[in-house]
Amino acid sequence: MAASSDVKETLGDLNRDTFVPLLSKLIGESKYVQNNPPELIPEEDRVVKHVLDSLLPYSTTTGGGPLLLNHVTYFPGRGNLVVEYPGTEPGKILSFVGCHMDVVTANPNDWEFDPFSLSISGDELRGRGTTDCLGHVALVTELMKKLGETKQKLKSTVVAVLIANEENSAITGVGVDALVKDGLLNKLKDGPLFWIDTADKQPCIGTGGMLPWKLHVTGKLFHSGLAHKEPELLNVIHFPWPGFYTELLTTRAAINPLELAMDALKEIQTRFYRDFPPHPKEQAYGFATPSTMKPTQWSYPGGGINQIPAECTVSGDVRLTPFYNVKDVMEKLQEYVDDINENVEKLESRGPVSKYVLPDENLRGSLTITFDEAMSGVACDLNSRGFHVLCKATEEVVGHVKPYSITGSLPLIRELQDEGFDVQTAGYGLMKTYHAKNEYCLFSDMSQGYRVFVSIIAQLED
Repeated sequence: MAASSDVKETLGDLNRDTFVPLLSKLIGESKYVQNNPPELIPEEDRVVKHVLDSLLPYSTTTGGGPLLLNHVTYFPGRGNLVVEYPGTEPGKILSFVGCHMDVVTANPNDWEFDPFSLSISGDELRGRGTTDCLGHVALVTELMKKLGETKQKLKSTVVAVLIANEENSAITGVGVDALVKDGLLNKLKDGPLFWIDTADKQPCIGTGGMLPWKLHVTGKLFHSGLAHKEPELLNVIHFPWPGFYTELLTTRAAINPLELAMDALKEIQTRFYRDFPPHPKEQAYGFATPSTMKPTQWSYPGGGINQIPAECTVSGDVRLTPFYNVKDVMEKLQEYVDDINENVEKLESRGPVSKYVLPDENLRGSLTITFDEAMSGVACDLNSRGFHVLCKATEEVVGHVKPYSITGSLPLIRELQDEGFDVQTAGYGLMKTYHAKNEYCLFSDMSQGYRVFVSIIAQLED
């Protein structure tokens, strides 16, 4: 078998003259692979077509090379592509997974350049998907193409898995979840799996879980100028029609759901940070922030500025470091809400006429919490061979290695880890342009990514 140095010499560097034209074709499809159902359903096979055009000449399908190509489709037009370069030693394998062929949406009116066509400014390669994640699709395609061209004899089988449907989980059974369910990736458990969908050229060793929540608060509709419960003051007020005074006496106070939401949420957050404090392992993994719970949206049914509404909804998310369990958080949040409902009269309020209980009317303000689909974070195995070779390759190519962790979330990888895969994550786009307008990547960064992949392959030959 080839020595490590031979592998590096044979696979060489990223070829700009083939990489950029391929990326241009992929970015040209980005308009059609935006993922925001039900309005925008991506057609990932538009990307698959260009990848196949690049790889088929070096495949067993055409007889031109050793690459094994498996186009796996669960929904029409929404395929995944598994590319395999066979090694000589059974059970010895490594894989590059997670390069996805869908993108987040882009509004051309908000961009300084056309998001749906590749433009080039010096080292910058610009367009939707250059960083996340069509740039990586093109990068891994070029790696597999070079293996097919050179027919480098390797002990290890090298597998690339280009996936559909990463950017949105509203529709399932399309991408890597279905591939795992069908057992099509089982043999990848025998070696390190590198999930290529992060940024900034350093190993990302930890990600956060995400739990979306909605807190619905019920109060009592009333006039904002008469929110009290003091009938004496009502005697000096001029009322607009006969009987209005009687109506006020029978419905004479409000429960302000907006104030209740603020006070209840403060109590819920206080308890959350008590029960889920910074975890000792967060420092070892380099998490910049601990677990958090915060509101991000507020809604109510509408009404006049002088009306206290009957209800409102506050929504937000929990970002959870992977050392805590999402199910435990859900149970705790429900426990907090139940306790506040039972003891709402004890909740700190906002002044002499802010009341959350009206005993004379047998009314109590109340809270209901619901959850949308949760996602668990991941802590990569820092003792695995995959982590060690990724770090060595990064230091060798980039010049330094500094693993990092974020409480941003990557879908699917925790499930892979739970299934027994040695998942390590990296990426060669730019974090500052991730999901942003005016997205771009740097060719120099992608070129370093290619050399990192080659170093990983070379190291695992030893």
